[in-house]
Amino acid sequence: MNRKVHIRNEEEKDHQRVEEITRKAFWNLYVPGCVEHYLVHIMRSHEDFIPELDFVIELNGQVIGNIMYTKAKLVDEAGAEKEILTFGPVCILPEYQRMGYGKKLMEHSFEKAMEMGHDTIVIFGSPKNYVGLGFKSCKRYNICLEDGTFPTAMMVKVLKPGALDGRKWVYHDSPVMEIDEKDAERFDETLGKMEKKVLDCQEEFYIHSHSIIR
Repeated sequence: MNRKVHIRNEEEKDHQRVEEITRKAFWNLYVPGCVEHYLVHIMRSHEDFIPELDFVIELNGQVIGNIMYTKAKLVDEAGAEKEILTFGPVCILPEYQRMGYGKKLMEHSFEKAMEMGHDTIVIFGSPKNYVGLGFKSCKRYNICLEDGTFPTAMMVKVLKPGALDGRKWVYHDSPVMEIDEKDAERFDETLGKMEKKVLDCQEEFYIHSHSIIR
């Protein structure tokens, strides 16, 4: 079967479709249910959202995935700030996962980010999904959280050699990532019913998200 793949910027007409895809992709993955589709819904109107790095991937004219970026920052020990990027949610419809579409989407976004002059991306996720795309442990770049820890799930991709000089940095997410769980639940209740389940993958996520590198 001939498969035509096209990546383009998200348009307003895509919003509902993208939120539906996000919900299907993340449902019961990390916790029973999910909040990622609500994050997508509120992220577009936030000041840290970067529309130029908001992409959908189409297969034969049908949107099957999406990636969205926001601004984040690093702060060194002297208080100097460095603006960087983070992305997420990034998702592909479950029936098209593990076929290379997510990789195509991310690599396209990396190229566009570099063209815009960005040099560093910090994300949280499962290392097995990202090390093949050039992400490395935050510890290798001396980037930690405010409590001084180096989470296993926090990874860094340097888009421009020498962008990070080895000094200690503290990572700060955009405030848009601080989701109100009750608002997210109310939003989800306006959508079609999906069954919440407890799955083994949620425990795997818990272990990854609560472990640190010493």
